Amino acid sequence: MDDLADPLFAAHRARFAAVDALLPPAAPPAEGERLDAATADGTRVTAVLQRQRFAPGDVPMLWSAADTWQLFPYIGATGTEGADLLLRALKGRLETEETGDDSACVVVWPSRDAEAIRAFLDHGLVPLGALGVRTAAPAEAESAVTIRRAGPGDFAAALELAAATFDYTGLVAAPRRANTADLLAPALREALDAGEPGVWLAEDGGEVRALAHCAWIDVLPGSEAAEMLPSGRWGYVNNVVTAPGERGGGLGRALMARVHREFHEADATGTYLYYNPTNPLSSVFWHRQGYRPLWTTWEVRPASALR
Repeated sequence: MDDLADPLFAAHRARFAAVDALLPPAAPPAEGERLDAATADGTRVTAVLQRQRFAPGDVPMLWSAADTWQLFPYIGATGTEGADLLLRALKGRLETEETGDDSACVVVWPSRDAEAIRAFLDHGLVPLGALGVRTAAPAEAESAVTIRRAGPGDFAAALELAAATFDYTGLVAAPRRANTADLLAPALREALDAGEPGVWLAEDGGEVRALAHCAWIDVLPGSEAAEMLPSGRWGYVNNVVTAPGERGGGLGRALMARVHREFHEADATGTYLYYNPTNPLSSVFWHRQGYRPLWTTWEVRPASALR
């Protein structure tokens, strides 16, 4: 797989290009342990397996298991059969390891590849995360809600809101960590100090009711971001939360109308974010805001639960 002229990688790149025109060119083969298999007609498929371990104070613990086995499949044109074979190989590989409760098997794959989805479901993986993209012009939203950029003095209120979203997502996605606020605090404080695009707040009756933590991401050829998004300057919506008891009243819609307009006026290529497809609130809200999934993170916890 080191040779980019390898027929399997060429077929892999062609598959990504055919399944979704918005996907960037498939990234060069990942580094890691190799798993190989062959289909009934002898077609070779392969995967790279990477293992990541995180400590309690590492920010990825907000969404990741402490011990993660990530599979990078290269199935070319073999579809469901190829994906199935590589997941079977992963299952066999994990039988040689001791995997604890805080572990997971993960595959990040183009959201529109239904053939691969069939194999993921058959092996017990569920869609716990999605990278959603939006490239439409902003919609106008009339609202009496006050929208303003947050500053350093808003840190306590902003952190309380940012942490509150994990109380809910902990029920429908990755479990909430006890130190969630501690993990969120450094990046939030940095964004409040930096200003643009920073953090936006929605206020009603003089009280902070909703928050949007945003950033600029320059997607340059060869960068890590270029493996997930087309080149350009993208607006990143990191965390959006409406206070419990205030959801469904239009606060989030009004807040995001302002955020989208700010990014649009600054000539953003588009905006993107991560959301949980299993979340009955965000999965509906973001689709109504014009986002659609580009990549989906398929996961099974613990790793030993892979079928």
